[in-house]
Amino acid sequence: MNVAEAVGQALATLGVRQVFGLLGSGNFAVTNALVEFGARFAAARHEGGAITMADAYARVSGGVGICTVHQGPGLTNAMTGLTEAAKSRTPLVLLAADTAASAIRSNFKIEQEALVRAVGAGTERLHSPATAVADTIRAYRRAQLERRPIVLMLPLDVQAAPCPVDARELALQPAPVLLPARPAEAAVAQAADLLARARRPLIIAGRGAVLANVGEALQQLGALLGALLATSANGQGLFSGSPWSLGISGGFASPVAAELIAEADVVLAVGAALNMWTTRHGRLVSPGATIIQVDHEVDAIGAHHRVDVAVVGDAAEAVRALIVELEQRSRGRSGWRSLGVAARIQEGDWRTAPYEDASTATQIDPRTLSIVLDDLLPDARTVAVDSGHFMGYPAMYLRVPDAQGFMFTQGFQAVGLGLASAIGVAVARPDRITVAALGDGGLMLALPELDTVARLGLRMLLVVYNDAAYGAEVHHFGPQGHPVDLVQFPDVDCAALGRAAGLDGATVRTPADVQAAVRRWLDREGKPALLLDAKVVPTVVAEWLEEAFRGH
Repeated sequence: MNVAEAVGQALATLGVRQVFGLLGSGNFAVTNALVEFGARFAAARHEGGAITMADAYARVSGGVGICTVHQGPGLTNAMTGLTEAAKSRTPLVLLAADTAASAIRSNFKIEQEALVRAVGAGTERLHSPATAVADTIRAYRRAQLERRPIVLMLPLDVQAAPCPVDARELALQPAPVLLPARPAEAAVAQAADLLARARRPLIIAGRGAVLANVGEALQQLGALLGALLATSANGQGLFSGSPWSLGISGGFASPVAAELIAEADVVLAVGAALNMWTTRHGRLVSPGATIIQVDHEVDAIGAHHRVDVAVVGDAAEAVRALIVELEQRSRGRSGWRSLGVAARIQEGDWRTAPYEDASTATQIDPRTLSIVLDDLLPDARTVAVDSGHFMGYPAMYLRVPDAQGFMFTQGFQAVGLGLASAIGVAVARPDRITVAALGDGGLMLALPELDTVARLGLRMLLVVYNDAAYGAEVHHFGPQGHPVDLVQFPDVDCAALGRAAGLDGATVRTPADVQAAVRRWLDREGKPALLLDAKVVPTVVAEWLEEAFRGH
């Protein structure tokens, strides 16, 4: 067995069952070995799509994403997706072929490690045939423990050499068991004192709370305190079904949710960064509110927003400790949970909030489009959202069943990752319909992956909010008097592009069009994915847009 085969066997033995990538000569052998030893391979049409699929797969499945690419341009093509994964702290191993040390004049030679470190990912390398399996295991375990992408460089000369060790035997050796870090008792007690005295407590949960699987415990804590519940965008769905859930805190918050968040006197942030998006640049939370932040990373405490009490430790351990403390002090506090507040929440969510429908005979209001879709689609769904002016509408109007039902690849705010992330989600959760919410700009950046959707036979609904423009720039710069013709385009028949790739395609301009197309597709189980080219009214301005550009 050569090293490339041993690397594949080691990863399969560690539990890898799904791999994404694009094959070239440099990663051909290792990818074939992964498949030989039990992994499934999903071929993308571009490395940028492949790594984003692996990123989304890891986020939804809870495992380590695996992607494999060629040396040189294979890696550079993957850099935007790698940056997104690094900023989002996704556990992922990118197997990147590399030139041999002696190939100093190779066209493929670049400083791959420096490139990777520049975007916040970690690096490992197959140093020799004798260490290659141990190097691979170390990269995989680092991705798990550090919760970030690790790029494993696979030099071609090392790959081709005979492997002198038993890959399976090494991979089966037990890893050290790391117990979750418990927070300091004094910090928990201090936080519990403040929460016990709160009249209007609010819990904001982020992706850290999702990763710690602490949703139920947070609802128990909320009941003890009489607290209202909210999430960051990446925690969306954690409190689905709760009458006390305000939805997403920040730019996507409904007017009523924003009012209630601003009224909170004590805010407990669990696994949430409290960044500019979640707090509307700090203006959403009252200046007089006491802020308690729970995070397992010291550097995260106060990184974006003032914090009064820090609780450093695992989110689940911290929440359980807070519950114990509060149960000892008092039981059944009503906080600000009342029939009036419940009615205010229910009547003030985005679905019931009034708006002036701007739909015409030829274009549909994006809010109306989103509401119609929400009514039509089954509850068993996952919504993956690309970046762009449209992105608030699916986040605000499309319900999700749980925290695994919402994929929001916005760590790098890169347009064009949404389709690939939806593919990764669909591979991870074939039991659900995957909704890929895209802008026309994002679709045009990701066109090659339409073929991937069709080739893999995924049960997906691709919804293109098509305003024939880069809408964010149009609505931001246009009112300032700037010409915007450079960010406006002729209308593209996106449905025809979908059909050309092997999907069903439908152009929709009215609610009746949407209903007819989606119902027809839902009734045809096993048929190709549907691309819905929704011609949306281009003059409707997203509520969150001003906040987005304030952060630039």
